[in-house]
Amino acid sequence: MSVELPLWRALTGYRILTLVYTLCLVGLSYQKYAHPLGAAAYMAALTLWMVLTWRRTTSAERCTRHFLLADLGFAVGGILLTPLIDTHARIMDGAPTLPSIWTAGAVLGFAIKGGWRWAAVASSAVAVANLVERQELARDTVHNVVLVWVASVAIGYVVEVARASERTLARALQIEAATRERERLARDIHDSVLQVLAMVQRRGAAIGGEAAELGRMAGEQEVALRALVAGGLVSPPRGGGPGGAARTVPHPAGEGAADEAVASALSAQAPEPADDGPCDVRALLAPFAGAGVTFSEPGAPVELPAAAAAELAAAVSAALDNVRVHAGAEARAWILVEDEPHAVIVTVRDDGPGIPEGRLADAEREGRLGVALSIRGRLRDLGGAAEWVSVPGQGTEVELTVPKGTAPEGGRRGKART
Repeated sequence: MSVELPLWRALTGYRILTLVYTLCLVGLSYQKYAHPLGAAAYMAALTLWMVLTWRRTTSAERCTRHFLLADLGFAVGGILLTPLIDTHARIMDGAPTLPSIWTAGAVLGFAIKGGWRWAAVASSAVAVANLVERQELARDTVHNVVLVWVASVAIGYVVEVARASERTLARALQIEAATRERERLARDIHDSVLQVLAMVQRRGAAIGGEAAELGRMAGEQEVALRALVAGGLVSPPRGGGPGGAARTVPHPAGEGAADEAVASALSAQAPEPADDGPCDVRALLAPFAGAGVTFSEPGAPVELPAAAAAELAAAVSAALDNVRVHAGAEARAWILVEDEPHAVIVTVRDDGPGIPEGRLADAEREGRLGVALSIRGRLRDLGGAAEWVSVPGQGTEVELTVPKGTAPEGGRRGKART
């Protein structure tokens, strides 16, 4: 709901209530007017105007400039008619004008519609009319004029600030949505295309011949695509002509480990839930158990929404692939599932060499986004978190926390293959 809508509703209510109040004032003082029929005629016209136009102040679209000018005309006209209808003695004693406090509604309409500048112009017109009606700078008249002017300008300024804040919030939400979609696409690209290109490059260089040229082209596209995913479009780096050497991104674990990781990632996938109902996380994580992976689970089902469970399993798969690539073939891994009252926690631990301090940040800057997207990005979309604890020489522990009752934004995501 727009921030302006409650203001328009409040203005409509104010105009109706002040009309009733003004009718009561005129009714109680009817016999005191110099020309009672003139007062009755003005109030009848004002009431008819309200009946015909009350919906005009229910939204910004209906409240046009022409209506605001006509509304202000009724207010100013009523003020200027007061000396002709009321007695001079009553006016000098501080008797209210014919429209009384209903006049403020016309000024507030300008404030909500056009901001403080429109409010200042409208309230100035009302101030001039009040001074002409009173024909002197009486203290109560000046007090009322200043009060209306300050209140209308302040409300107009608040409306402008609210509009600017609403635009800023809308823009921030658009940027957040675009960023999340970009991260989702980047995650899918990282989980498949980038790793396949890297494998093609290495295998082509090993085979030689025409395959080497294919591998060189795959390496160029991998570098360009990785730079695009990381944050910007760059020209594909090239060597000195068709026979030039391709630029490659070194892999910490070496080519053999990288190719093994790609092959295992493309072939070994956790089973996906069959529907969108509650899913037992244990059933999705159990297939990861093997000769080098120990799986520990509670005795009772650990349920999450199907889409959230699939994303959690994908993050665990990405963590295990990182163990295979970076910890070596001899490293062992342990998966522990914990069912807490408000969250499901999955811990993946290995006995490898650990992660050097700052390596994760360096990898993200280099465009290697397995941790940033395939793990941390997935958990963030679920409203959870991923935390790393690594001690050089003693291994790495990744703790994945998913709040219960969550699902990935934008629907169910595909399973990771890192």
